[in-house]
Amino acid sequence: MTNLENHRIVSKNDWLAARSALLKEEKEFTKLRDKLGRKQRDMPWILVDKEYLFDGPNGKQTLSDLFEGRSQLIVYHFMYDPDWDAGCPSCSFWADNFNGIIVHLNQRDVSMIAVSRAPYGKIEKYKKRMGWNFKWVSSYDNDFNFDYHVSFTSEELEKNEGFYNFTMVEPNSSELPGISIFYKDHSNRIFHTYSAYSRGIDILNAAYNYLDLVPKGRDEAGHEFVQFWVRRHDEY
Repeated sequence: MTNLENHRIVSKNDWLAARSALLKEEKEFTKLRDKLGRKQRDMPWILVDKEYLFDGPNGKQTLSDLFEGRSQLIVYHFMYDPDWDAGCPSCSFWADNFNGIIVHLNQRDVSMIAVSRAPYGKIEKYKKRMGWNFKWVSSYDNDFNFDYHVSFTSEELEKNEGFYNFTMVEPNSSELPGISIFYKDHSNRIFHTYSAYSRGIDILNAAYNYLDLVPKGRDEAGHEFVQFWVRRHDEY
């Protein structure tokens, strides 16, 4: 629990001076963030030459189909193991944040979907429960999740060793979160341009960005699992 007792109290003029000083740091951070964004977009690309067939609301679709006429595709790797009864609560927290923005992304030549290993029947049932309208497809019958390092085989789990976030880790789950970005050129070639995992997707959660501004912040310190408080939005 964040301790707010004895927090520094100052005059309005002193507060304005402190805020102005912090604003300079914030502006510098914004410039650094813009610079990092350019580096992320300038990353070299990998040609995707493997075929994937997904199951979703439009039946069987290829990765190319999922662009839906646009040249850029964002894939949210939603944790949902085929044996689970519901999607991951933390990924559901992220989905609450991106569900309403996709109509805006579409205006910038971007499609966004979620992909999970759970069978599509489970996905559709859970999606309806949550009241979401983003497109969500199943990779149950292909290697997509394993190729993009967000799912782990039984052998990897038994050895407690798998590749995640660009290094070898001890996976604590059969599924872990992330995003992957793809581009399709005029010749219909598809390229993998970027992926991020773990805290690399923090910035994509608007709720956390708001929490970072309030006095208590995220208030997650001191807990083994920092998202101990997160529930599906119909479970609070």
